[in-house]
Amino acid sequence: MEQHRTRPPQRRRPRQAPLPPPPGALGEAATVYRAAGASGAPARSAGPVVPVWRRLPNPRLTGIGAGLFAAVSMFVFACLDQLLFDGAPAVYGVLFLPVAALTALWVRPADLVTAPIIVPIAFAIGVIPVAGGSGGFGGQTMAIVTALAVHAGWLYGGTLVAGLIATVRRVRLTRLRRRQSVQAAQAAQAQAQSQAHAQSARSGRPVRRVTR
Repeated sequence: MEQHRTRPPQRRRPRQAPLPPPPGALGEAATVYRAAGASGAPARSAGPVVPVWRRLPNPRLTGIGAGLFAAVSMFVFACLDQLLFDGAPAVYGVLFLPVAALTALWVRPADLVTAPIIVPIAFAIGVIPVAGGSGGFGGQTMAIVTALAVHAGWLYGGTLVAGLIATVRRVRLTRLRRRQSVQAAQAAQAQAQSQAHAQSARSGRPVRRVTR
C-alpha cells in the first residue's frame, strides 16, 4: 500500500504592527514638511481656479457677422446717447472704443483683415441718430458728414485700436503655425528614426541617422 505524504500545516506568522515613531520624529517631519512647502513650489488649490478673462464669451464671427455686431451695437448706443445725454459726442466716442476692440477680438482669424474696415462703417451707421439734421435727404447727409468730422478723433482712435488688435492676433497666429510645423517635422523625423532602428534591429545592420 502506498502512503500519501502529507505536509504539516504551516502556521502563518502574525503581522507585526509598525513601530510608532519616536516622539521627536514627528516634530522633525513636520518641520521638514513646512520648510519644503515654504521653499518649494506653491501648493495647489483644492479646486481649479479659472481666470476671469477665460469665463468671458469668446465667439468667432465671420466678417459679415462682425460687421453686423459693430453696426447694431453702435446704433443702439447712439440711440441711448441721444435719449439720455442729448447726443453728446464724447459719450458716443467713448462707447465706440470697446465696440471696435471687441469686433477685432471676436472676428475669426480668416477675416482679421476686415476688422479695420468694418469698424469705420459701423461708426458711420451708428452716428445717424446723434447727427440730427432736417430738410430731407440732403440735410440729413450734411448732418452725418458734419458729425463724422466732429467725431473724427474717436473714429481714428477706434480704427487704430481695431487695427492693432488684428495685427497682434495675426502675428500670434503666424508664430503658432510655425511652431506647429516645426513640431510636426520633429515628430516625423523621430518616427523615421524609430522605424530605421526597428528595421536595423531586424536585419542586424547599423542605423543611419535621418538628417535634414
